[in-house]
This record gives sequence, structure tokens and C-alpha cells, in this order.
Amino acid sequence: MKITGIETLRADAGWRLFSFVKIMTDSGTVGWSEYNESFGSLGLSQVIDALSPLIIGRDPRRVEQITSTLHVMTRQSRGGLNQQAIAAIENACLDLKGKDLGVPVCALYGGPVRERIPVYWSHMGTYRVRNAAHMGTPALLTYDQLAEHASEIRGLGFKALKTNIMPTSGGKLTPFSPGFGRSPGWPELNWSPSLLASTRDCLSAIRDGAGPEMGVMLDVNFHFKTEGFRQIADAVAPFDLTWLEIDTHDAASLALIRNNAPCPVASCETLCGRRDFKPFFEAYAMDVPIIDVIWNGFAESFKIAAMADVYEMNVAPHNFYGHLCTAISAHLCAAVPNFRIMEIDIDSVSWRDEFVVTPPVIENGELVLPTGPGWGIDVNEKAVRQRAPKN
Repeated sequence: MKITGIETLRADAGWRLFSFVKIMTDSGTVGWSEYNESFGSLGLSQVIDALSPLIIGRDPRRVEQITSTLHVMTRQSRGGLNQQAIAAIENACLDLKGKDLGVPVCALYGGPVRERIPVYWSHMGTYRVRNAAHMGTPALLTYDQLAEHASEIRGLGFKALKTNIMPTSGGKLTPFSPGFGRSPGWPELNWSPSLLASTRDCLSAIRDGAGPEMGVMLDVNFHFKTEGFRQIADAVAPFDLTWLEIDTHDAASLALIRNNAPCPVASCETLCGRRDFKPFFEAYAMDVPIIDVIWNGFAESFKIAAMADVYEMNVAPHNFYGHLCTAISAHLCAAVPNFRIMEIDIDSVSWRDEFVVTPPVIENGELVLPTGPGWGIDVNEKAVRQRAPKN
């Protein structure tokens, strides 16, 4: 089997793009992966296109050889878009290898350890405040409505959810994301008493609606500096969080927060490769390492998870993308023994299911692992091409 062509495809998904790699071979078998370029990765498709000629004519089943070659060729600019491009190519090659052997990808890595993957509802409330028009759902306006939504999620069988800080302005809930430059407060990223009050109001409403048994996580991303993260950690103490999720690129600062936090701390979703994770592990900076399988590639993610196991930590995938990304992340969850819980976006545009032949199945808060060869979920290429980006 030889690679004869590689193509990138992009589809409109409302407030973002869903992007795909298609690898074609002389056997007629096609491999797919999904990647993300809507949040900090502009130009990723062009990088994938630029790297693709380096592996034309190679056997896609020799996945480690292909990724090693691409890392060598990009060594002088390690990480960033190059890493994400390599990961997208690697994941498509793994789909091809699984299909060629007639087995799921997790079987290539000794799995599955488990066939039902506990998931948590991510961006609970956040999308309905920020993107309701894209989804065609009523916007959440008040903390009372947020509590009602939490109750609905519990009724659907989910055992855990993750939310974000949602302050009020003019009597309405508003998004809060200064760390990404999408709301006031950057570049200083300072905390304030009113933000602490909003954090408590948000969590109080969710806990009231979801009940005491629901796992609740709060993701504060890059929205504060260490000083502010410590204040937030104090503010969440009454709400029995499953974890407080923090993004920072300084391991010692995160360890300082974790050592004084009233709940577990999760982090590292933006890191790439074992070298990036190593100082965080050595500092015992978090309780739950979050691994982005789409950025790291499946093979490197598996190695990061094995490394985390040495430090007595269970891992969780960073997964807020489309259905194929969900399948890719689910195979990691199925293959590694040290698994915590899997992130998934339930709220999305109404046409998301069109992009795959068979959407993932969720039953009672658990994703049923696809059992077909490769990722077990194929892309509906016609639907993707019909939803070309608007801009």
C-alpha cells in the first residue's frame, strides 16, 4: 500500500470550522482524520498541504516512520502548527492501518480496556450564551435558566458536566474569555471581586440544578494569571468540584495553585509532546493531565498517557471538536488503562451529524466505542463538500 494523494477539506460548523484530512492510496483504501484550525491554528490546512508531498509514495501503515520523518523535516521549528499538521497526518494513517488489518485503532495498542467511555457534557451553558443563534436553540439569559439546563442534562443520563465563568451584564449572562482576547480584560488578565462573585453564582446555579451527585468541572482556561487562579480556587471551595481546569505554561505556578486548591486540578490541554508534559509531571503540578489527541497524534498521546501512569495520574482527552475527533479520542480512552473521563461537546450546529456516516452513540452518559476498522466512523465526504466555509 502506497500513499497517492493527501487532501484537506473544510466545512462550515457555525462559529467554527470542522476540518478533515483525506489520505488516498493505490489500494483504494482511504484514511481520515479531523483537525482543528478555528482556535489559534489559522493556516494549519496550508501546513498540512505543504508537508504532504514528503510522504507521497510511502506506506501509510509504517506510521512511526512517517511521523519520525516529518518531525525530522520540521525539527528547526518544533511544535505549533507543524506538530498539529503531523498529528493530523498520523491519525489518518492510523485509520488506514486499522482498515487494512480490519481492526479498530485501539486494537493496535493492546485495547480495548473498556468499550463504554464515560463522558462529560462540555461547555455547559457557555455555547447557549454565546452561540445560540448558530445552534437554533434559545439563549440562556439567567442563572435560573442555567440551573434548569443543568437539571435537563442530569435527566439525559449524564453524570458530569463542565462549564465556564459566565458573568451578567445588563441582567443577562455574558461570555467571559479575556485569555483568548474575546472579552474585556486582556492582556492584564486581572481578577476582581465581581468575577469571583460571578463564579460563585454560576456554580451555585449549576449545583442547584444538577444535584449533589453530578460531577461538575469549571474551566478557566488562560483567563487569569497565577494570582487570579489562586483566588478562583478559593472561590470554588463550597461546590465540591470534580476538578478546576487551568491553562498555564509554567509548571511551578500550576503546582503552587494545585498544592493549595480545595479540589483536584486538571491542566495541560495545550501542550504537545512528552517533552512539554515532562516538567509538569516532575512538579506534580496537576491531578489530571488533559491530552489533546488531535494536536499530539494518537501514538504520542498514548506515550504521554503511559508517562502519566508512572506519576499515578489518570488522563482525560481534550475533545471539543466534531464527531471524528470524538471517535479518535474515544480510542485513546479505550486503549489506556489510566483513564479518567472523556470530554464531549453535545451542543453544536444542527447539521453536525451530516459530516459522518454513523454518528457516535451515547447511552446513559457513556459513549459506545465504535467497533469498525480504523476509527470506526467514516466521513461523509459529499456532505462536507456541500458545507463549504462561508468565508
